[in-house]
Amino acid sequence: MVEISGARHDEMLDSFAEQNKQEGLRVFVAGGSRPGTDPVYVEEAYNLGRQIIKMDFKLDFGLSNAGIMGAVARGVMDGWNKKQSKDKDYPIQAVTTQEYYDLYPRDDELISQIENLIVAKTLEERKQKLLDADFVVFAPGGVGTLDELAYDCVAMQDGFLQPKPFILYNINGYFHHLLEYMKSLAQEGFSDPIPFIVAENSDEVGIVFRLLKLRYKKGSTPAEAYANTRQLIYELPYFIKKKVNSSIFVEHIIEEMERITKEGSEEEKAELAKEIETAYLEKEIERMYERLAKTGRDTSIVSDKLTKLKKRKASK
Repeated sequence: MVEISGARHDEMLDSFAEQNKQEGLRVFVAGGSRPGTDPVYVEEAYNLGRQIIKMDFKLDFGLSNAGIMGAVARGVMDGWNKKQSKDKDYPIQAVTTQEYYDLYPRDDELISQIENLIVAKTLEERKQKLLDADFVVFAPGGVGTLDELAYDCVAMQDGFLQPKPFILYNINGYFHHLLEYMKSLAQEGFSDPIPFIVAENSDEVGIVFRLLKLRYKKGSTPAEAYANTRQLIYELPYFIKKKVNSSIFVEHIIEEMERITKEGSEEEKAELAKEIETAYLEKEIERMYERLAKTGRDTSIVSDKLTKLKKRKASK
């Protein structure tokens, strides 16, 4: 893994502080216009919006007053209204087409609050404008979300999009099958590997956002950007494990890591490396067990369908 030196860390902090001072980092969230069958999807989507505004980020989205996307936007607006001051810019930019915009009533409570609206001429232009954001979050959704994810992955892989972090908001393990499929595409030689940052809930999203703000640096080449994202993915479980309550801040963990890197003994450095590696492996093992459980459930469903088909055939 890439080692982040103290000097480079300071450079990252300065770079992101300047960006945030100028206009705030922009988060493009792609997700469903429907709420899903489990209330947890909308709850966590709303919490995602609150995390965005907590970090003083800005939301870019494709405009929706319902489902996952409506919940994210409401989370942003509620958080912004609570902390609003004269020096806080409007937190949402919506990009849509005229055809989609015409579907919404102008007096809708959420739609009427959207001040920054860009009406693109085509869906292609809409996608390109949304990808101007600093990083992308894919939340649970339907075929439209899958289309956005595939488009963004192709654009980045083929060099039409500057490499940037892609975050999968894996509520309820929603993207389990997609992660396995994307992994198989790369293993079979049909795609470059895409380093998705996986967050299971809004607390983990908050840690990811803070790490992106403090530690991530845009690479000058695709290889550098890939390495930087991989490094963040590798260290993320360590931060999740260490941040056991709200009194512990990501900044404190970073400071301690930097202290050990700069001034620690060889034993301390070795222990830190071991702890990071252990946390990463524990998280991977945990996810593998979760995937096995889901695979078992899928096998049960397939077996039940097969039994029904056999009975149907036998009755003919």
